[in-house]
Amino acid sequence: MKDGFIKVAAAAVPLSVADVHYNAREIREVISLADTENINLLVFPELCLTGYSCGDLFYSDTLKKGALDALKELCAYTYGKYPVCVVGLPFQYGAKLYNCAAVLHGGKILGLVPKSVLPNYGEFYEKRQFTSGSELPENMEVTIGNKTVPFGTKLLFRHEELEDFCVGVELCEDLWADVPPSNSLCQSGATIIANPSASDEVIGKEGYRRMLVSATSARLLCGYVYSNAGPDESTQDMVFSRHNIVAENGVILKENKPFCDNTLTVSEIDVKKLIAERHRSTSFRPKFGKDYKTVLFSQPIVKTLLTRSFAKNPFVPDSSVERSERAEAILKIQAYGLKKRLAHAHAKTAVIGVSGGLDSTLALLVTAKAMDLLNRPRTDIVAVTMPCFGTTKRTKSNAQLLSEQLGVTLKEVDITAAVRQHFKDIGQDESSLDVTFENCQARERTQVLMDIANKTGGMVIGTGDLSELALGWATYNGDHMSMYAVNCSVPKTLVRYIVAFEADRSGEDLKNVLYDILDTPVSPELLPTDENGEIAQKTEDLVGPYELHDFFLYHMLRFGYSPQKLYRLCRSAYRDDYDPETILHWLKVFLRRFFMQQYKRSCIPDGPKVGSVTLSPRGDWRMPSDAAATLWLSEAENILPE
Repeated sequence: MKDGFIKVAAAAVPLSVADVHYNAREIREVISLADTENINLLVFPELCLTGYSCGDLFYSDTLKKGALDALKELCAYTYGKYPVCVVGLPFQYGAKLYNCAAVLHGGKILGLVPKSVLPNYGEFYEKRQFTSGSELPENMEVTIGNKTVPFGTKLLFRHEELEDFCVGVELCEDLWADVPPSNSLCQSGATIIANPSASDEVIGKEGYRRMLVSATSARLLCGYVYSNAGPDESTQDMVFSRHNIVAENGVILKENKPFCDNTLTVSEIDVKKLIAERHRSTSFRPKFGKDYKTVLFSQPIVKTLLTRSFAKNPFVPDSSVERSERAEAILKIQAYGLKKRLAHAHAKTAVIGVSGGLDSTLALLVTAKAMDLLNRPRTDIVAVTMPCFGTTKRTKSNAQLLSEQLGVTLKEVDITAAVRQHFKDIGQDESSLDVTFENCQARERTQVLMDIANKTGGMVIGTGDLSELALGWATYNGDHMSMYAVNCSVPKTLVRYIVAFEADRSGEDLKNVLYDILDTPVSPELLPTDENGEIAQKTEDLVGPYELHDFFLYHMLRFGYSPQKLYRLCRSAYRDDYDPETILHWLKVFLRRFFMQQYKRSCIPDGPKVGSVTLSPRGDWRMPSDAAATLWLSEAENILPE
């Protein structure tokens, strides 16, 4: 439960139709198993105490009384057990029978939730035996044994300490309805919906069921635990498949495929992430009315053992097909954005500094596509290579070859003499390889680009990426500045895949150049080369691995995760790649740099938004330039590597 991870399970249970004592014994066994695994929320199938397919046996007083007696026994069994359990049974109130889910915990029946939408079509005829719970008055109570129990469709079950852990219940067909109960349950505070279900298996229903659960969790920004009846229910014309699903905000976290034998379908729902999403989304409209009754329960808050995995590169899809689709989509967004800017500005040229590195390569590829879209010759692109102290033969050659292969106009402006003159003007000792030594070169390059743009009636295309913006790894009013920054919302980990995607669909000569660029260490090349003429200044040696920084960036901006949670998730994702001390070290570096460098982000040029995480001060990220990092760094300092 720490960090907001709620361990949930959809349960499969051996079942004998109408044999409540057998069913109760089997349910107890599953509860015991879930208790040993510290399951917070355990959801059983619809009417699991009796079986869903009892038909007109539901008219029998013997069956109804047996189910109620079994419920009392189960309730007593939950005393001292960890899980909150959702168990299905028929419950009679007055002259009517209701298809209910009983929520049990700590030896108590926390509440009874009746089904609202009763299917009465095809193979279903629930209205023959049951009455809709939507017809009941609000805030009802019933007596079971000598205890008063809340009864109705408007019940919420909330943890006493972790308020974000709040459960609402709907049953099977409720999910299929035009206005499902989960809508108002989530608006009223539920972060997880439990659905005890008995959905029979027919061709096409598996995918439809999965789509409904996934879409509902996405639309309501909630977790969803769907527990479906198993093959033991199969009778006459219906076959049930034990298709259990756990979803979170549109993502299927875990699934028991139809007819697979798994007792528990377990995953962890991140309720703090869901709350952050609701906070962020103005489309999510809470309504805190008095008509919903909240029932509190208590569980010890323990560190949840995570079974779900976290992508090492959250910006990059795991599937090669999805990666290609994403690369194609991003290239189009970038190119069409630049096309509009060039046309609107009546720019005669697009001027871009090419270094032989990844970022400028991607920017040049995008600019070439934009010119193609404008039906203009690629010679209207002026690619400028500006060698100086740190330029290597390899990068200079690749810049030239790339420009030739793309058919753009190439200019070379050696800035060495100009930088030395500037050193002389400001009294900079050339032997002092400090930040001034580096930034003088970056600003001279920007001046050259800007002036060439003026001279040719064009505009400067920026090359810096999202990861560099996050770390402030740019020279203020140097490579920090342009007239349109095409890479500004593309993280470094994704730049590489996009360039590789373009390489794989290019001719052999261009492909060879692009792959050599991909193999070149990331560097601003602002320090002199080594004795072999190779790159001496490698960015990731200085600021840390971009894959870690992109991981921190994504989860901090997208979900508001704390340093402790960032560290925990990064440890889970990179357990085999980095030791705990290394991850913690670079996390602290990321936090310090992210807060210190906001002033650079507050005045960045326009550029196309391509994903859900961007740092534009006009779009997704509005942060004061002078915000203190004290709280974040203090939390990071107190993390113990493990």
